Amino acid sequence: LAGEAAARAGVGLVSVAAHPDVAAVVNTMRPELMAHAVAGRGDLEPLLARADVVAIGPGLGQSDWAVALFADVLNRGLPLVVDADALNLLAADPMYRDDWVLTPHPGEAARLLGVSSADILADRFAAAAELRARYGGAVVLKGAGSIIAGADVPAVLAHGNPGMGSGGMGDVLTGIIGAFIGQGLTAEWAARAGACVHAAAG
Repeated sequence: LAGEAAARAGVGLVSVAAHPDVAAVVNTMRPELMAHAVAGRGDLEPLLARADVVAIGPGLGQSDWAVALFADVLNRGLPLVVDADALNLLAADPMYRDDWVLTPHPGEAARLLGVSSADILADRFAAAAELRARYGGAVVLKGAGSIIAGADVPAVLAHGNPGMGSGGMGDVLTGIIGAFIGQGLTAEWAARAGACVHAAAG
């Protein structure tokens, strides 16, 4: 879903790094995506060497394989979009960067801040600001009226619909934002534009 969204949003070539057990499945439905079986760190390096941006998290899991690949991606220093299980791995080992976009839903945001989901929902503006202060970059706190926090005044997404509250919708957002970073937007403006285009498509 993230790869297809990135391709449809105009990023150009999309490589999907996947575990060898599932890599072949990626090309079954989307032959335009270049799927690569990545058994370990050595397999990922050639892909990172050619990449302009990395979207990581959808389908990643939290296994030793996932931890190793996430570490390699972080060490490479490429602009990132961080979602799903990559956010959970980040919560376990926090760090600050200016060149990434984090896209948590309230549960993931709660893990990143070490609070409850109820705390996040009680004051979403404060939660988005704290996420940005603690982790840097730009943050899209997803939900009805998603909040995009960065260096500028926070933005509130006024578009979208309840039907978007379904599995995989966040993966699509991740791909769109990654595509916009790949086309030259800053992390914050990619987050803003990506959230708007995602909502319009939804």
